[in-house]
Amino acid sequence: MVMRWWWVLVFAVFCSVARAADAPATPVVIHLASEDWDNYTAADGHGLAWDILRAVFEPAGVKLDRRTVPYTRSVGLVQRREVDALVGSYRDEAEQVLYPRWNFDSDHIYALGLASSPTPTLATLGTYRLAWVRGYRYESYLPNIHRYNQIERRTGILPMLKQARADFYIDALTEIDAVLAEAEEPSQYRTTHIAELPLYLGFADTPQARALMALYDRRMELLVKSGELKPIFEHWKQPYPFSAN
Repeated sequence: MVMRWWWVLVFAVFCSVARAADAPATPVVIHLASEDWDNYTAADGHGLAWDILRAVFEPAGVKLDRRTVPYTRSVGLVQRREVDALVGSYRDEAEQVLYPRWNFDSDHIYALGLASSPTPTLATLGTYRLAWVRGYRYESYLPNIHRYNQIERRTGILPMLKQARADFYIDALTEIDAVLAEAEEPSQYRTTHIAELPLYLGFADTPQARALMALYDRRMELLVKSGELKPIFEHWKQPYPFSAN
């Protein structure tokens, strides 16, 4: 009887060791693709999002390898499994991309229009002619959107509004502020808060990226519960998005 239990114990230990050997090891680097968003994911490595992701991964022994590309290209790189993850995606926005349980921030979505225009609301937004940068798919996240135009780049937005080729331009607040910084008379325009959209890393469907996604979710849960991310948001003077969690 004793020998039987001894062999059962040996077999259990052997199976446990075998499972551990088969499990993918956590990589020592995560390859990330992101657009160059000033003070957020800047190409030189500074910004709110980079600071958050360093706090998530580096204490776990994973270094960030950054690649700066337009947003639509970052999606393609993940879909082709050339990088581990893209930065700043809305949940389920892209096909063949895996999304974790935790977001790392929220996009503060605003409408930019002429000061003389009516003030839009989330309920009335769909009655206007809208414009946003190609690839952002706001029509999937804002209600009752019918008339919209996707532009290739954030240039010429203010003339577009002045010439009545669109009623409102939709974008994150940081990008709206950058557009307004080019205005000769900013008082001619008005910004209106529309929605908050959680921002995620979008991971490639590979064993390495899946291991990194599992690590990301574990670390985000710990950091949010401990409040360790709050000073990062305070440093960049941005709202802390996890109060309700």
